[in-house]
Amino acid sequence: MTGHSVLQLPVPALEGWVRDRTAHYDAGFVSADPRFGHAHVTALGPFAPTPSTTDLETVAGLARATPPVRVRLERLGQFPNGIIHLVPDPDDALRDLTARLVSAFPAWPPYGGEFGADVQPHLTVDAASDDVDLASTAALLADVVPVDVVLDRLQLAWWESDRCHVMAEWVLGR
Repeated sequence: MTGHSVLQLPVPALEGWVRDRTAHYDAGFVSADPRFGHAHVTALGPFAPTPSTTDLETVAGLARATPPVRVRLERLGQFPNGIIHLVPDPDDALRDLTARLVSAFPAWPPYGGEFGADVQPHLTVDAASDDVDLASTAALLADVVPVDVVLDRLQLAWWESDRCHVMAEWVLGR
């Protein structure tokens, strides 16, 4: 399968910036779906490519049981694989949501288990290269962050070149 699904929390305050940066790297991943959260914090991914009705009901129940999450996005970090990201502060509610999703769906470990059990909530903003580093990304984001946001939706999004779209969406706490 060339695509995958992700349970993600969209971050509308950074949508334009991340959408533009996505287009810079690969326009195929710019979605025509206006609901699609290019700017997002992943709650669990990859997820079931064709979730059952029971899977969707379980996710809906977890979303209802999760109040909206308030975070500040200011500090940049970089993972060993070069992904440059914003670190949500605080991140405890995001870690808790991921833990509850993993408990409900043990067949879908975060990132396929690639990064172990300590999955760090983050919002991807760039990728390190010869021309891109933390300093250059910080300069690009200077007029955008810091930003305080309320994450109030959970999306089941499909990520595949030229096919990115929202499969389902739930409002947190309802």
